[in-house]
Amino acid sequence: MEAKIDFDLIVTIVKKGCAERIVKASKEAGAEGGTVVFARGTGIHEQKSFLGIPIEPEKEMILTLVPVDKTDEILQAIIRAGDLEKPATGIVFVLDIKKVAGIVHMLEEE
Repeated sequence: MEAKIDFDLIVTIVKKGCAERIVKASKEAGAEGGTVVFARGTGIHEQKSFLGIPIEPEKEMILTLVPVDKTDEILQAIIRAGDLEKPATGIVFVLDIKKVAGIVHMLEEE
């Protein structure tokens, strides 16, 4: 069953070890939870080395599916929890979801 309700996907990418704090803040702001995916960064701030050997920076990507009417509040909570207004702390962005399935419990609430 596809949802006809408007949802956004908040994608947050932060340094390894920060995901728990981000998920906690998003839940306190009204999110149901999130999915944490481990990733590797390749941005300009990621070019570190140790004894001349490049270090692959580890990242955590948090995927948070939220109803559109809760997006702004949850996004602000994530920005505060991750200190994302400072340089090199991470990035967060929002994607519009056109269709979704598998979240029956969220659809019943609407």
